[in-house]
Amino acid sequence: MKFGIVFEISVPRPIRPGVEKQVVDNCIEQAVLADQLGFDQVWAVEHHFLEEISHCSAPEMLLAAIAMRTEQIRLGFGIAVCVPQFSHPARIAERAAMLDVLSGGRAEIGTGRSATWTELGGFAADPDETKKTWDEYVRAIPRMWTQPTYSHQGRSFSMPERAIVPKPLQDPHPPLWVAVTSPGTEVDAADRGLGCLGLVVGGMKRQEETIATYRRRIQLCDPVGSFVNEQVNTVNFMYCHEDPAHAMKRGAQLSNHFNYLAPQQLFVKEIYPTQSYATDGLFSALRQEATSSGDPMKIPDGIAIGDPDRVIRSLKQWEAIGVDRVVFILNSVETIPQAEVLDSLRLFAREVMPAFGHTPTVAPASADEVA
Repeated sequence: MKFGIVFEISVPRPIRPGVEKQVVDNCIEQAVLADQLGFDQVWAVEHHFLEEISHCSAPEMLLAAIAMRTEQIRLGFGIAVCVPQFSHPARIAERAAMLDVLSGGRAEIGTGRSATWTELGGFAADPDETKKTWDEYVRAIPRMWTQPTYSHQGRSFSMPERAIVPKPLQDPHPPLWVAVTSPGTEVDAADRGLGCLGLVVGGMKRQEETIATYRRRIQLCDPVGSFVNEQVNTVNFMYCHEDPAHAMKRGAQLSNHFNYLAPQQLFVKEIYPTQSYATDGLFSALRQEATSSGDPMKIPDGIAIGDPDRVIRSLKQWEAIGVDRVVFILNSVETIPQAEVLDSLRLFAREVMPAFGHTPTVAPASADEVA
């Protein structure tokens, strides 16, 4: 099993001049350290209008900055929102290809259609159309990468024959993924030969069923790209510390802050009557956790928070049900001091990753160790 990190770029209030730069600088520092420690990937989301929750409206720019400071870590652009009011598919293909060129062939592209009315309504997008536009986009983008020229007459976009440049460095093109947050999307991913980005924090039983369905269906797929990306990638929180009590306290602060912020968005089906968004996906579970009367310090099974032994046990559960990769949320509105986030990454690499077949990497010393 491989490991990575994911950035929302959540910015704490009050949003004064300079605070966004500090958060972005912290993300880049975390990614550089993760690269040095042997983490496999770093992802940056695409969100719009989500003040405080996510100031990551141009993920490919953050990833390009990270690409210039790293050597091995793969760069996950996504999810790129495949809705015409957000981006033309040629623009997604161009931006992703440039990231691949800049990084020396390290780009991976996640796709999706957004889940909040804050974003869809902000761009005046029709929720009834987003599933159809996503399907059209994921079929078009690989052809834009691999064909000398491309033209299209379709439902969500049309364009005359043009050369889409630059072309990706990876041959035949970067791996493609789709965000799987609600039941049935794993089937959409499998049928098209796309990797499964399981954006559900926790929920072991549901994820096991989702992965089993995905594995069965993808064996019969008609891939939209030039190859099948049969991988399952899931999201988790991570805070690792030698002291179990401190780890649980800090980890609870991280997960509780994230769970408190995320569900404050307007879900599509709460505003717009549509069958295209039958569930709230990820945010539904987070809202239930944020408003529950349970113990705020209790960390559910499967969450990578605790001392190294507990984190290993948690991640072994995901490995057992067929997860290939896990990407970690490391912070939320800077709840955890940056020095502790970096120390958590170092400890995870030193004590946890060898349990999954990774060779320990000599980590750069922390400020306390240098002193």
